[in-house]
Amino acid sequence: MKTGPSPLPSDEFFENLRRKEYARLDETRSIYLDYTGGNLFPLSLLEDHYQTLKTKVMGNPHSTNPSSLLSTQMVASARQKVLEYFNAEDYYCIFTTNASEALHIVGENYDFDPESFFLLTSDNHNSVNGIREYCHHKGGRHEYFSVNYEDLCINEIALKTRVEQYQGFKRKLFAYPAQSNVSGVRHSLELIPWMKDKGWDVLLDAAAYVPTSRLDLKLYQPDFVCLSFYKIFGYPTGIGCLLVKKDSFHKLHKQWFAGGTVTLVSVNYDRYYLAPDHERFENGTINYLGIPALEKGLNFIENIGIDRIHQRIEDLTGYLIRRLGDLKHDNGRPLLRIFGPEDIKDRGGNIVLNFFDPEGKPWPFELIEKEANARNISVRTGCFCNPGIDEINHCLSSDALAPYFSSRDQGNYQDMVQFLGTMRGSVRLSVGIPTVRKDIDGFVEFAKQYLGLEAPSQVMQQF
Repeated sequence: MKTGPSPLPSDEFFENLRRKEYARLDETRSIYLDYTGGNLFPLSLLEDHYQTLKTKVMGNPHSTNPSSLLSTQMVASARQKVLEYFNAEDYYCIFTTNASEALHIVGENYDFDPESFFLLTSDNHNSVNGIREYCHHKGGRHEYFSVNYEDLCINEIALKTRVEQYQGFKRKLFAYPAQSNVSGVRHSLELIPWMKDKGWDVLLDAAAYVPTSRLDLKLYQPDFVCLSFYKIFGYPTGIGCLLVKKDSFHKLHKQWFAGGTVTLVSVNYDRYYLAPDHERFENGTINYLGIPALEKGLNFIENIGIDRIHQRIEDLTGYLIRRLGDLKHDNGRPLLRIFGPEDIKDRGGNIVLNFFDPEGKPWPFELIEKEANARNISVRTGCFCNPGIDEINHCLSSDALAPYFSSRDQGNYQDMVQFLGTMRGSVRLSVGIPTVRKDIDGFVEFAKQYLGLEAPSQVMQQF
């Protein structure tokens, strides 16, 4: 397996940064390997933003009083910073509560009808998957394009062949993640101009990608991009955005209005006028006390350099995969199966895996998580709101799933596992800016305890 540099090269810059900005990790003896779930904020970002809140009088925007104008100015500055950071002068930046709300805006307002088609890859997050319901209820068609079983990558040749089948539809929307939130696979951004040349609108889920990779929207121009800022620099939570190409803005047809989204409304005469720009979709009062922190957070990332971060994450991921790949039982069987591509260049900073005993029986991820928790190791387990990847990794076909879904109106994870008689879910590890070698080595030492041990006989146990 091509895993990059080995051993992990020393990087004094990031080690000093950890001591300065993330000292709480060592002070609490925490091993944090859940950066895709939520990044950690640098101390300076919190302190800088606290000074803003401490010294400024900021009021609710949508007014011309001094406190409101200050908030309006600071929000506008943060919005401009977002556009500059992603080289997105041709886009509107719509602030949302998270990436999921950004996707909701697209799903609710995209012009689906019986002449539209929604194509999405099988490794999308559920917040993208859910858009299919809007398409379905408006009479449109949707289909999934499955990623490869072997490496969880998109077979671009097969996709381009498949796309030719749908040229007869008037409106076509294609959705895929720039980086899988589960496997860490980074899909080619070159698909964006190719799909657009074929008459498709493109929705790019960039939430897992932008924390460690450069996204230049002048170079690649999807119609819609969603992201969450806490995924990039940890604070504040509850703020994301939808970036909409200005020449695609008219493709979102809002069917209602709310406070802050209109220029004029009448009660006695049944008419209203929607705001002509980003305000059209920013319902009610935005998080005007939190949004100014975004500018500080993006400045923090720029001061380090996103390309430098990208290389660091690549080195960390390569080291992590190599160390885990060395863990084998006495009979030669690997302790772990890491899903996804062999080449580290095709990966971001998150990997997904399962533990197996010497006979190849899987360890329940619930047990792995419970014992990691006891050692103050933060990992994430389950299906990660991405059922497509889990179904591929556990070889669950539509024929296998049909009896379960067709036999009940309600269901949950435990019920499905018992019905199918097979394990679902995995363990996800993800590295970030504060990660150092001892974090990875600490998890490897934790994993070694399972070498030679027999997994529980039952596929699903309650812990």
